[in-house]
Amino acid sequence: MEVLRPQLIRIGGRIYRKNPIQEQAYQHEEEDEDFYQGFTECAEEPCDGYEVIQTQQGFQCTVKAPSLLYKHIVGKRGDTRKKLEVETKTSISIPKPGQEGEIVITGQHRSGVISARTRIDVLLLTFRRKQPFTHFLAFFLNEVEVQERFLKFQEEVLEKCSMDHGVDSSIFQNPKKLHLTIGMLVLLSEQEIQQTCEMLQQCKKEFIDDISGGKPLEVEMEGIEYMNDDPGMVDVLYAKVHMKDGSNRLQELVDRVLERFQASGLIVKEWNSVKLHATVMNTLFRKDPNAEGRYNLYTADGKYIFKERESFDGRNILKLMSESWTTLTKLLVGGMHITKNRKQIQLKNAFLQLFENFYFGTLKLNSIHISQRFTVDSFGNYASCGQIDFS
Repeated sequence: MEVLRPQLIRIGGRIYRKNPIQEQAYQHEEEDEDFYQGFTECAEEPCDGYEVIQTQQGFQCTVKAPSLLYKHIVGKRGDTRKKLEVETKTSISIPKPGQEGEIVITGQHRSGVISARTRIDVLLLTFRRKQPFTHFLAFFLNEVEVQERFLKFQEEVLEKCSMDHGVDSSIFQNPKKLHLTIGMLVLLSEQEIQQTCEMLQQCKKEFIDDISGGKPLEVEMEGIEYMNDDPGMVDVLYAKVHMKDGSNRLQELVDRVLERFQASGLIVKEWNSVKLHATVMNTLFRKDPNAEGRYNLYTADGKYIFKERESFDGRNILKLMSESWTTLTKLLVGGMHITKNRKQIQLKNAFLQLFENFYFGTLKLNSIHISQRFTVDSFGNYASCGQIDFS
């Protein structure tokens, strides 16, 4: 992040700057006191978007937040709350740890109450973004044909490529957990899960029914791709999915769902479009069978962890293709006149020839699920906390 181009946070119709230096300095919960300093200048102006009521004692405003985030408002030894109260001339009541409720702000002046509310919102949003993902919106790809074809794909890869560095059975997805992810969520209470369910229902009424026609979307899962351009350092291999009728309805549907959830704040905006893919091989599975790609970067208490990944070498797969042997040898050994990027692209294309048209089967996507990470239901899939059906 550049100092002259700080991250902006939109709250209640206003935009606030985040201090990038303070953000980088944050490492542990005990540093909440110092972290708070970065927000003392950005929340002074009143915001008309908050509901402030007048009482006999002055003014009052309430904030709904999951209990897991209360500690960040309290701060170490209660210092964060004390500073907020002193600087805004308010009193802030926070439920005890483990108890659900509302944060209540009271003060003699309306502007002070609003200032305290704005600063609390900034802190809540910041620390929410530090929480590990708990749920995700997804289509389940659990039809028998697809699972059987996936096992066939695994068998062929291990048979033909088991001598490649890093290729073994541990990096394959569990066939019962094949899915298409729409977006990742941080849901910290039952109320937030219910809010997500209600948002899905709104999407169904407003545009999903029109796009799907009230029927399942028939798609084909065919061909593979991987996330980088170096066949010698592959971490994630995924299967491609497309509408059987050749239309763009599936992409349109998931992009609009993503847009709606981003607008509500339930999903942090990182991309404008969903990259639909079904992970079939992931090197993170090697050490953690429950790992879920790039999203498995935090412990249960929100601390960042580093997972060393052992990529697999795909170059030997190229040698299995006799038709491309001569060309590949020239690319790997000679061909100095070809740029490095062009070499990588050509190698990638050749790598995909072996399995690029592998057919996993036809599916009827009829439900979007709110899936809970690191859980298993009675069918071996991720546990679902809610869903909408197209038909």
